[in-house]
Amino acid sequence: MAAASPHHYKFNITMTCSGCSGAIERVLKKMEGIDKYEVSLESQTADVYAQESLAYETVLEKIKKTGKTITKGVKDGNEVPL
Repeated sequence: MAAASPHHYKFNITMTCSGCSGAIERVLKKMEGIDKYEVSLESQTADVYAQESLAYETVLEKIKKTGKTITKGVKDGNEVPL
């Protein structure tokens, strides 16, 4: 059984449709170092489970490039100022 991912990043993202959540999923799917991710249009969140080598800031910048508004970020249980 694989070890749990060392990092859990959570982002609250303003998403209005399945196209919005799909855009987030597409950028996360292409990133190296992500073990698992869950994007929820209903709860307006993206949970990212990442390897030690993938920095929170890298994931944040990739999501920002989709043009979606990130309203809150949490890095390993601690809220991070945007």
